[in-house]
Amino acid sequence: MNRMVFANIKSRPVRSLVSVVAVAIEVALILLLVGLTNGMVNDTRHRMEGVGADIVVRSSSSSSFMSMAGNTLPIKMADLLQRQPGVKAVAPVAIQMNNSSIDTVDGIDLNSFDAVSGGFQFLHGAAFNAPFDVIVDDLYASAKHVRVGQRIKLLGHQFTVSGIFVHGKGSRIYIPLSTLDQLAGSPGKVAVIWVKLDNPDQTDAIVAHFQQLLPGYNVQPMREYLSLFTAAKMPGLPAFQAVMIGVGVTIGFLVIFLSMYTTILERTREIGILKALGAGKGFIISSILQESAFMAVVGIVAGVIFTWIVRALLHRAIATLPIELTTPWILRSALIALLGSAVGALYPSLRAAAQDPIAALAYE
Repeated sequence: MNRMVFANIKSRPVRSLVSVVAVAIEVALILLLVGLTNGMVNDTRHRMEGVGADIVVRSSSSSSFMSMAGNTLPIKMADLLQRQPGVKAVAPVAIQMNNSSIDTVDGIDLNSFDAVSGGFQFLHGAAFNAPFDVIVDDLYASAKHVRVGQRIKLLGHQFTVSGIFVHGKGSRIYIPLSTLDQLAGSPGKVAVIWVKLDNPDQTDAIVAHFQQLLPGYNVQPMREYLSLFTAAKMPGLPAFQAVMIGVGVTIGFLVIFLSMYTTILERTREIGILKALGAGKGFIISSILQESAFMAVVGIVAGVIFTWIVRALLHRAIATLPIELTTPWILRSALIALLGSAVGALYPSLRAAAQDPIAALAYE
């Protein structure tokens, strides 16, 4: 049977190629979409974790993406928290969306932020020492082709890049807190306060104390806050992924269905000959399903390879664009493609098996 399946595929190379390409596109669409959305969420979580805080204080109305909440916390709150027992360091941070891009610009007091995070590791240059200096991480510098001493426009003003640090310290762009305080239009306000404790084992007790001290504010242990950064907990993201995966599956299903259906019409006489020679319905159905499965497997392999190539090209072009390709999702996308191909070939195979051999032999 395998020889017959391969012969049928070789006899119609264009149609077989279209089917393979459709499955490859389906697999690539699933992997790139899921990889991009999960990658962005996980990248944000890793960068927040790199801040090194034990407790995060936010406004009660803020989302997990603090850039969307605005600067609403009184900066004086940081002084109050610093005086509490068990607190080692406190770092207030203001956040503002850049006018010309989707990047966020964070304003920090360098000394307090270093006390919480352990300081930046600079690859080039050094920390800012002037109001309109800026430091950026290495991925941002690579994506934007930024170097030390270069002037870049942020928040409608020109800043000088004073240093490039290793990524993984919260934001990708930092300027002095006093400067952002002037530019953001919310003087004396910040978006978040990071708290470092003398003893992290006391986190729960100190969180409970802070919640009594600051009623109406969102006080969380860092581990609890980081748990929010999963694709399943992002509002609307699971539904978006499901819809886009459904689009990919539909593309693969329709192409396989049309390919196998037209193939059956072209092979009417061949099927009649096989049935006249004693081939049963099971043989006919099995041969058609094997043919579609073979094209699906080739398409899956091609789709995974194509995804890796696209991922590498995108990473080279946009270093800040994280696309995660994980083994579970590769296997899941392969299974989805196989099932879609099988369903797409099922009706044509049943139609072929139900043909009357005499009518099929007389078919022109």
